[in-house]
Amino acid sequence: MKTALPPSATPTTLAWLPLLVGLALMFGLTADPRVLIDGDGRADHLGATLAGWAMAAGIVRGVGFVPRYRPARVLLSGRACALALSMAALRLFLTPR
Repeated sequence: MKTALPPSATPTTLAWLPLLVGLALMFGLTADPRVLIDGDGRADHLGATLAGWAMAAGIVRGVGFVPRYRPARVLLSGRACALALSMAALRLFLTPR
């Protein structure tokens, strides 16, 4: 028999900055996926992975969801969104093409 989970000790609210980052990445990469290619015209898999991580972390944290398990909570936090976004920006825009 399953038992009901106790309510969260702290209520969560929308986190606007990560949510906006996640939505901007979602719509931006959908509109222009050419951002995710390297100088030779091939897919930049590491850049795409970092951008996807930033997008997922931003949307998950932005809507107010805080995972119960520590690894997921760390990987989908607002700080993880900022870290993945900065690493993706370094990879995609500051490397020679």
